[in-house]
Amino acid sequence: MAKVAFIGLGVMGYPMAGHLKQKGGHDVTVYNRTGAKAQKWAEQYGGGHAATPREAAKDCDFVFMCVGNDDDVRSVVYGDDGIFAGMKSGATLIDNTTASAELARELAETANERGFKFIDAPVSGGQAGAENGALTVMCGGDQADFDAAKPVIEAYAKMVGLMGPAGSGQLTKMMNQICIAGLVQGLSEAIAFGQNAGLDIEKVVSVISKGAAGSWQMENRHKTMNEGHYDHGFAVEWMRKDLGICLAEAKRNGSRLPVTALVDQFYAEVEAMGGKRWDTSSLLALLNRT
Repeated sequence: MAKVAFIGLGVMGYPMAGHLKQKGGHDVTVYNRTGAKAQKWAEQYGGGHAATPREAAKDCDFVFMCVGNDDDVRSVVYGDDGIFAGMKSGATLIDNTTASAELARELAETANERGFKFIDAPVSGGQAGAENGALTVMCGGDQADFDAAKPVIEAYAKMVGLMGPAGSGQLTKMMNQICIAGLVQGLSEAIAFGQNAGLDIEKVVSVISKGAAGSWQMENRHKTMNEGHYDHGFAVEWMRKDLGICLAEAKRNGSRLPVTALVDQFYAEVEAMGGKRWDTSSLLALLNRT
């Protein structure tokens, strides 16, 4: 059992922290910007809650965080009430936020200067993956630090892998989101085409999902897409944040992402339709717009 803190109790962090407590059996203290949510978590799972990130991180072996973006990460890490102000020497900060690789390298350098360890560890699998403890975790950091942290991370994961030095986890997550953007657009176009052709989408998918066209998106989203239901899963506004990170990194490393840039524009149109919080599969709604 380790002494653990978890910072950020959104739709992902709340169940992730719960798995660390219940499945992992760790001593968990949480912090959330809205204190009532941290108190609710503590009552539900039997852990502790703190008034500041610094207080939550005090004396912990591992400090996890899962917040919104680069600015949110900096707001809970730095400052008099931040995580770094409360961490003990030798403790490990694990960032599950999807953020920039640049920030990951910055945090790794600062942590090293202060006698801490750092792992960037963005996740994939969405809310369902978090609730079921079945996330894929892509890590960047030192091998020894990863080896020590992996058994703890596995409380909420089905797959945990070290991709390379600090920042590599975030870069891997960018590749993940680039793949998803193209897959969802392709699936949306296929379903729209099939609907216009008068085909039975369920019958079609039952066949093509078993061949080269098959994907997680097809298996898990075709039914709700065909029914026009988008009130679940990973929100469009979150995907646009992630794609913005991908496109910014592509400028830095000289990559060309024409399809990703186009799909990001399509998501902007979905937002303009009122779909900011719709699931990312709502690209089909844009194609079916009259």
